[in-house]
Amino acid sequence: MNANTQTAAPAPLRIEHRGPVAWLTLDRPARYNVLSAEAIGALKEALAALAGDAATRVIVLAAEGKAFSAGHDLNEMGPAAGREELRALFAACSELMLQIRSQPQPVIARVQGVATAAGCQLVAMCDLAVAASSARFAVSGINLGLFCSTPAVALSRNVPQKAALEMLLTGDFIDAETARERGLVNRVVAPEALDSEIDTLALSIAAKSPAAIALGKRLFYRQRELPIAEAYAAACEAMADNAVAPDAREGIARFTQRGR
Repeated sequence: MNANTQTAAPAPLRIEHRGPVAWLTLDRPARYNVLSAEAIGALKEALAALAGDAATRVIVLAAEGKAFSAGHDLNEMGPAAGREELRALFAACSELMLQIRSQPQPVIARVQGVATAAGCQLVAMCDLAVAASSARFAVSGINLGLFCSTPAVALSRNVPQKAALEMLLTGDFIDAETARERGLVNRVVAPEALDSEIDTLALSIAAKSPAAIALGKRLFYRQRELPIAEAYAAACEAMADNAVAPDAREGIARFTQRGR
């Protein structure tokens, strides 16, 4: 795909290709980019298409407006929604989160504004996250009598236990710098520097071997869920597979031949 070309995408999502980096931008700012069933479906469809696109090395997940995402669309969770409908909605959202995890390309969250509830979950499930200093984060369902159970899965894998539980039990916001200190985001920059910082990070990753990146991402998440001995066994297998791959063979040969 050509650099700086824009392709059609299901509303409410905009897809743009900037060289090796694909930008998926939630584009319903007036509705705070809620993760409606439609938005979830659009993200899942876009990610599935990009998974097989060899030209795409990195994916940036962004949003328009003041909010990154306010989480689920509460209109879809009203009195008319029965238990099975709600279960299906939360299952679809969980599938999206797991799809981000299994995506071969690293996914970077570009957080320009407020990320609450499932919006905060979305940030936590991305592989990396860069936030503007004005961004804020909360898992605020508890304020409505709804414990953010599915966001808790992602949050507790990013943030230390007591800090995660405090957010979940109070619904209070944390600022971007606190989110960085707790491990929810990697970097915090001034709002005007956000895109530049994202570009620097994305292009640094895009310059590396895509095969090694995909293998490494898959192994990283797998080994975290294993006991340490099993984690090392899985890592040994992955390292051996990686070391005989063409990119690694070539890279090792270049290094060993220096100075000869």
